[in-house]
This record gives sequence, C-alpha cells and structure tokens, in this order.
Amino acid sequence: MPISLGSTQLFWLYVLLFAASALACLWSLRAVSRVQHPAVRRGLSWFLLLCGGWAAMHVGYLVSPTDALRYAFYVGGLVVGWAAIGPWLYFCSAYTGRTLHKRSTVRLAAVATFLIVATVKVTNPIHGYYFSTAVATRPFRYLQIVPGVLHWVAMGLAYALAFIGFFMLYELFARVDSNTRPLFVLVGLTGIPIVLDVLSVYHELVLTVTYSPIGVAAFAVGVGYVYFDEFQVIRLTGGTDDPVIVVDDDDRIRECNTQAAAVFPTLSEHLGEPLAAALPDLAAALETDGEKLAITDRGSPRYYTVSTASFYAAAARLGTSITLVDVTAEERYRRELEDRNERLDRFASIVSHDLRNPLQVIAGRLDLAAETGDLSHLEPALRSVDRMHELIDDLLELSREGLSIDETEPVSVPEFARECWTQIPAEGATIVVEPFELIVDADPERLKQVFENLFRNAIEHGHENTLTNGDEDGGEDVTIRVGPLPDARGFYVADDGEGIDPGVRETLFDPGITTTADGTGFGLPIVRTVVEAHGWSITATNGADGGARFEIETGERDAEPVTGE
Repeated sequence: MPISLGSTQLFWLYVLLFAASALACLWSLRAVSRVQHPAVRRGLSWFLLLCGGWAAMHVGYLVSPTDALRYAFYVGGLVVGWAAIGPWLYFCSAYTGRTLHKRSTVRLAAVATFLIVATVKVTNPIHGYYFSTAVATRPFRYLQIVPGVLHWVAMGLAYALAFIGFFMLYELFARVDSNTRPLFVLVGLTGIPIVLDVLSVYHELVLTVTYSPIGVAAFAVGVGYVYFDEFQVIRLTGGTDDPVIVVDDDDRIRECNTQAAAVFPTLSEHLGEPLAAALPDLAAALETDGEKLAITDRGSPRYYTVSTASFYAAAARLGTSITLVDVTAEERYRRELEDRNERLDRFASIVSHDLRNPLQVIAGRLDLAAETGDLSHLEPALRSVDRMHELIDDLLELSREGLSIDETEPVSVPEFARECWTQIPAEGATIVVEPFELIVDADPERLKQVFENLFRNAIEHGHENTLTNGDEDGGEDVTIRVGPLPDARGFYVADDGEGIDPGVRETLFDPGITTTADGTGFGLPIVRTVVEAHGWSITATNGADGGARFEIETGERDAEPVTGE
C-alpha cells in the first residue's frame, strides 16, 4: 500500500526521534565517565547504556523489513527496557547516599524480579498474555502491539519502581539549600513520556511503544553537558545528614545543604563570597589540625569537627566539600571528664594537705595527755576533730556540687533569693532584693547553695574584715543586695562591706584558700562549681559602694526591671 507524504514524514520522525535518543544516551556515557563517585558512575553508565539500547531496539522495530524481525526487536526492547530499572534504582540509591544498592538481599530480589518478568515477556508467543500483534496501516504500515493483561501488570510494577527512584532524588534536592530547579526539571523529563505511553492506547497516531528512552536522553544530555557541576555538587551536599558547604578553587562558597544553613543562618546570603569573609571562624578552623569548631546555638556552644575533601570531574578539580560533624555530646563529656579529674586532683591535694595538720594536732595532744596525764590536752584535740568534720563535709559538698545537672526547672531569681534568705541566721544583716523579673532553668537544691554561701560570706566578713574565702564570724550591720545585670545577662549578689582585697582576687575561688584560722576555704569554690555546672559563669569584683559584688551570667533573656515588688 503506498504511503502518503504525511505518513512518510511521521514515520521518519519516529525513527529519528528514537535514533537521536539512542545516540544521546550513548554519547552521554563520555560525560558520565567524569563522575567522581564510583557507584554513581557505575549505576548511571549502565542506565544510559541500556536506555540507549532500548531506543535502538525501537529503531530496529520500526525499520525492519519483515514482521518477524519487528517482533524480535520489540521483545528485545521489552527485555532491555525492563533491565534498565535496576541500574536506575542503583544510581538513585548511590547518588542520594543510601545503601540499598549495596545490600545483597536487595540485589538478589532485583535479579529474581528481572528474570521472572523477562521470562514472561520472552515466552509471550507461548501464553499470549503479554501482548498480541496486528498489522496496522495508520498512520503508516507497522506491526501494531496490542497490550495484554500481563503488560499492564509489568508496566505498573515498572512505574512503581521508577517512582521510588524519583522520590529518592526529589527528597535529596529538597535537602539542598540552593537552586535545584534545573535538576528537578531534568529528572521530571524522564517521566513525561508516560503521557505518550497512555495516549498510545487511545490514539492511532501514537504508536504502542514505550517512550521512556526519549526522556532519559534529555536527562542524560542535561546532566552530562549542561548541569554537570551542579549534579556533582548536589550529591556532595545533599547525600548526608551532616552540614556540608562546597567551595570552588578560589575558596568561594558555591553551595550548601539545609543542615549547614541551620548551623550558619546567614550562609545562603553569602553564596559566591570568599569563605574567609563570610565564615571567618570556619576558615580559621580549617587552618588548624584537629581543632574543634565551637558555634554558639541559643546561648550554649555546640562543637564540630571539620573535614575537607576535593572533588573532581575526570582530572579536573572542581572544588572542595567541607563537612561538619556534630561532636557536642562527646566534647561535653570530654570536658566534664577533665573537670572531674581536675576536681579529683584538687580533692586529693586538699585531703593530703589540709587534713594532715589537724591529724598531727590530735596525735601530738593525745601523746602529751598520755605522757603527762593532763586532760587539758584533749580540748585542742577535740577542736581538731571538729575541724576535720568541717573539712570533710565541705569536701563532700564540693565534690557533689561539681556533678553535671540533669534536671532543671524554671526558677524566679528574686523570689528564690528571698526564700534562701529565710534559712540564714542573719542577726545584724539585712537583704534588699531589687524589683526585677528573671526566670532561669536551674536545679533549686544546687542553686540554693549559691545564695546561701554568698550570703554567709557577706555576713561572716561584713565591715570588720576584708573579704577572704573563709568562714570567720565577723561582720555586723551588713546590707546584702540582689539585682539584675545589664541587658538581662543574669544577676548579682553584692554587699556594703569592706570589699575584696586585690591580693586574693585571683585565687578567691580556689579550694582551701583562706586567711582565717577557722575557715575551710570551700564556700566560694562551691559557689563557682554550682554556677559552672549550670553552664553559667561567675566573676568577683568590688561594687560602686566599695563592697564585694559577685556577678553571675546565666545567658537568660527573660529578665526585666519592674516598677514595684
């Protein structure tokens, strides 16, 4: 039957379309060979190779001179096209940083599924449930394929598996804090031919063949030759849950993932800028060997290890990926362990030094009492026993207060200060709590030690003695004031006594430091230990009226002066 001019043009349009798709897939293999990641390169190469072969089978199906050859090419295309699903999922898994392609059970299931479906397709001449054929004359003469029930089952399974890969890719693109729209479009092109697959059932001008190789060809050309660098970078930044920043050879920021943008909130505004100018602390950390990067997050530091890796296309270096791994828990544990070891060393030193003196007094006085029979020697010995009890109690308290704080609750600082004051023997002393509001997250029992020790220090030294780290009874008529720090940074406890002697200010919080005969020297170390266990800080200075002033910075932002109590 003669073919009209329109039919001839349409015939060659189909041939050229599938031939161009085959050549585009095979041509893109050269570009894919530059992909750095071996598993990504392997999966994508096999996917393009099989899709190119699939498109070539369609060409053979169209141009073959006999129906038998057309039938053979069509079945060959069915098998090759079905085989392409495996490399597609392999590529998607590797590209998105998953491990599905490495699991032996998944591989065995994929091979078994391929063999079962391929066998059904190849044996169609026996059972006839996959498709049947007829000679069609419109839009030109060709071997028409009439899908059977197994065709729709296999196609549904194929599309379901393909969409698993789409989901993995789209999820990855969503995690990247950069413009991934071009790659969204390229991946979407692989699914557009589904529309033609559906139309082929209802419209005689659309041949009953699978058009997926056309979309794959567009994807291959786009990834291999138009957006290759972006394709590489997105795999680096999106294929991990760790913060990743990519810089080019000039150390300018190119891309980052959402995790990096969360760590550095202004990072997206600095794309294209030098790393040293945009993130100087990170740039400095890269220059040090093994130094951890500390970043303040809502008032508390988080710690990261920083590593770099160059990435290439073939032999050309494209840039460097910077990966941050959150090691906050490990670093806090290490620091806590160091603090505990330091406290143990101090504990051992104090025990060996401070307890030796009263023990020597006890031993000497008991010897004298035994030798002379004079029982008056027992009184100094008993005082030394009391002294040892005080030292041991304070040492145990200091050790306990240094433990980390696990449970906290909101505490109103001014109300809590007044409550603690009621537990202090305060004859001749008064307290003034300024009208302010400050809510802190604290362990009330531990915070109580802070106020009680600071109150006792003020009362016991008062106006008669320069403040030292001891427990000697001293002051009278001392006024203690509790109020907020500027900018709601915390609170202070101050008195109107003699103030802090500059000679002892540097060692004021050291355990066992005292200039009084009866002082243990543990009151202020307990205060500092509890404060630091909360993650706060304390400094000692003299107030405007000359008395001692202890400032505790909590980092809270809920403090406000009020007009009245």
